[in-house]
Amino acid sequence: MAELRAEIDRIDARLVALLAERAAYIDRAAELKPALGLPARIDDRVEEVVGKVRARAIAEALDPDLAEALWRRLIDWSIAREEAKIGRV
Repeated sequence: MAELRAEIDRIDARLVALLAERAAYIDRAAELKPALGLPARIDDRVEEVVGKVRARAIAEALDPDLAEALWRRLIDWSIAREEAKIGRV
C-alpha cells in the first residue's frame, strides 16, 4: 500500500505542476487578449476545449462526464483569473 500511495503522490505532484504551467499560459493570454480585442470568455473556445477533453477522456478510459466537470471548473477558474488580470491592465 505504501508504494501505491507514493505513486499517487507522485502523480498528484505532476498534476499540480501541469496546472501551474497551464496557469502561466492563462496569464499570457490575459496579457494578449486586450490588444486583440478579445474577452476573457470565448464560448466557442470553451466548448472546443471541453470537447477535446471529453474525447481524450474516452480514449484513456476515464469517465468523460467527470473530465468535463473538472475541466469546466478549471475553465471557470481560468477565465476569472484572466478577467482579474485584464481588469488591472
